[in-house]
Amino acid sequence: MAMSFKKTPLGTPPTHATECHSDEYFSTTIPTRLDRLPWDQFHVLVIVALGVTWILDGLEVTLVGSLAGAIQTSPSLAMSASRIGLAASAYIFGAVTGALVFGRLADRFGRKRLFTITVGVYAVATVLTGLSWNFHSFAFFRMVTGAGIGGEYAAINSAIQEFIPARWRGRVDLAVNGSFWLGAALGGLGAVVVLDPTLFAADVGWRLAFGIGGLLGAVVIFLRRLLPESPRWLMAHGRVEDAEQIVAGIENRIVRRRGIALSAQNLGATRFRRLHRLTFADIAHTLFIRYRRRAVLGVVLMATQAFCYNAVFFTYALILTRFYGVPSERVGWFILPFAFGNFLGPLMLGPFFDTIGRRPMIAATYALAGLLLAATGELFSLGMLTAVTQTVAWSVVFFFASAGASAAYLTVGESFPLEMRASAIAIFYAIGTAMGGVVGPALFGALIDRGSRPEILWGYLLGGGLMMFAAAVEVFLGFAAERRPLEQVAAPLSAAEDITPTFPRRP
Repeated sequence: MAMSFKKTPLGTPPTHATECHSDEYFSTTIPTRLDRLPWDQFHVLVIVALGVTWILDGLEVTLVGSLAGAIQTSPSLAMSASRIGLAASAYIFGAVTGALVFGRLADRFGRKRLFTITVGVYAVATVLTGLSWNFHSFAFFRMVTGAGIGGEYAAINSAIQEFIPARWRGRVDLAVNGSFWLGAALGGLGAVVVLDPTLFAADVGWRLAFGIGGLLGAVVIFLRRLLPESPRWLMAHGRVEDAEQIVAGIENRIVRRRGIALSAQNLGATRFRRLHRLTFADIAHTLFIRYRRRAVLGVVLMATQAFCYNAVFFTYALILTRFYGVPSERVGWFILPFAFGNFLGPLMLGPFFDTIGRRPMIAATYALAGLLLAATGELFSLGMLTAVTQTVAWSVVFFFASAGASAAYLTVGESFPLEMRASAIAIFYAIGTAMGGVVGPALFGALIDRGSRPEILWGYLLGGGLMMFAAAVEVFLGFAAERRPLEQVAAPLSAAEDITPTFPRRP
């Protein structure tokens, strides 16, 4: 699947090419050409090389969750449940910081350049986590690991949405985000192996587990060398000739492989300013004036899913070990069905986000997840569940929650213009995670330390209530983005103001 784009001749009919009317303005059909492409192995490469980000994140989160019991009993760390929760919050804090910093850089310097930097930060930091010597070093390395993953979120979500044709964008984005749970399954299985006392000493196994992430990071760096820069990003930054060359290279390879002709008809052109510069004033005006309803929606969706997920999953192993007596070395087996349900949700429900629509599907998945989480909390409080039935209940809850949470990232990416897409994803990830993700693990860790089921119930009820609130907000503020080009959902800031764009501006 190796591809080279820079040396590919255009070989594209003249009607496809960019028309430059002056040094400042140009018209291009790049967006419509990307959206008209048939499904091809190039799109598979995009999914594999970029989607592995969520596998890495799932691996990281699951490792700490599955290894919580072993880390607590480690002679060098000996961390309480509260400190496990604080370390999880440190990871989230790092992810927030990394998203903000690397997200801004991805909009300024390009998606591709940030791919290597962010995954490199992740790979080094996760290996160093395995070398931690006390709580403070462990928490610090977890924070840096989170920074790498947070930076990945912004750049990768942007690139995937900009490469995948509009008619498949929803299902692909949900499936890629849902691949987090493939990493979770891998982390669960890895924990079972490294925590086996017949294979590794108690203070060695959990350290080796973090080496898995470093190895995967090295593989990811290699895969991403095969991908070009986002043509949409190049176009918005005045490098339209480079963008044309990349798109023409993709088209030519599809034509040769599949023996088909790509029609030059109905290719709408959009006119852009060549040297548009994104400023913080542009970002502020776009968020708080032009698309303020979408800004409110993005905050609510991101914050509620972050609280629900991080509160439950970062303390998953603690619930199993403390209340159900599951040995820490067997927690990984309980992670597998939970991860399976989470992955199936976006995979099976994803196509409906492109057909039924974003608004009804997001509202439905959030509402169902909230109701089922509250019901599960009540059953837990009454002592009516076993370790097995608790896991089954959680798997059903997050079958729906996973689809909704993945759609939150999709919504934020689609809501705002091309020039600030990565920054917007980073901002809303940061706000939502700071409001829900940092508080959730620390709160649940403290509640578990107190050992009271009724008190933990209040945490589950809070999470369920927040998810249902988000469903109501989606009903009132949601918008139609299914099967529509990104430029129609949110017109680029660099679109020329002296003409009516082919893709009209819509709030």
